[in-house]
Amino acid sequence: MIVRYERPYSYAAHWARRIARIAFAVFLLALLAHRFGPLTTPHFLALASFAVACALIAVLLAAVGLTRLWQVAAIGGKASVSALFYAALPLGFFGYGAAQYFLQPAIYDISTDTVTPPPWIKEPVVEESWIRRNPAVTPQDREAQVAAYPGLTGRRYDGALDRVFQGVRKVVGETRIATTAEFGVENARPDLGDLAVRPGAGVDTSTEPDVIPVPATRPAPGIDGGIPGRRSGDIVLQGEWRTLVVGFRFDVLIRLREEAETTFVDLRVASRYGQHDLGMGAEFAEEFLRALDAELLGIAGD
Repeated sequence: MIVRYERPYSYAAHWARRIARIAFAVFLLALLAHRFGPLTTPHFLALASFAVACALIAVLLAAVGLTRLWQVAAIGGKASVSALFYAALPLGFFGYGAAQYFLQPAIYDISTDTVTPPPWIKEPVVEESWIRRNPAVTPQDREAQVAAYPGLTGRRYDGALDRVFQGVRKVVGETRIATTAEFGVENARPDLGDLAVRPGAGVDTSTEPDVIPVPATRPAPGIDGGIPGRRSGDIVLQGEWRTLVVGFRFDVLIRLREEAETTFVDLRVASRYGQHDLGMGAEFAEEFLRALDAELLGIAGD
């Protein structure tokens, strides 16, 4: 007589796999639609939150399935493990975001010049939807930035404005910044008018002019239109940058200012949505400045 042991069936384990597959599919499709399609960030975060909730339910059911497998050898061990693998993607995304949320300061606008940040050429206009944030950056936000990122400062280069501008242009392309507005780019063009030789120059004339012109004093560079943080001799580039994987949008502003024999470069990075950029703005600013240092190696000042 053969005795066969019939193993019980774990419904929790198999439901865990089904729900985890749904969570994985929703998150992956939302990610692709946000990165390469028309899905906006608020809608992506809403779908990602739904996927994370489903993944949490799947993990709980998978834990029940594994417990049943251990206790009574219930069928569903493979289904439980499969559910954990499917749930790893949305839960990993949520875990990383939560860690950055608590580890980084709650700011969305980063600037290497915290006293007079470079003003936007075109103020970014974004439909915030259900993600709200403060309309203006407060001094407390700047203090929080200095405390969190004390080494994030502008760069001074011992080079002419046009030379540094060429390096900035190259790094802008390498870091995937799409330029949307420019100001003062003509300041980087060499003035060839002073190098031209006028007809009759060098000819000795015996006659003197009746009126000797008196050179006027050169006006100091003024503020452009009364906008604090911008001079008429500055070069300002504004653009849009997106994170490589998820595709979060950031507005980027680069200001070049010639001071004596050097050129100073400041950077401003602001997230499009929410009160918290999860540290991505400062990370990109440091990456951009490191790339600029490498491009202009040999002319960096103190």
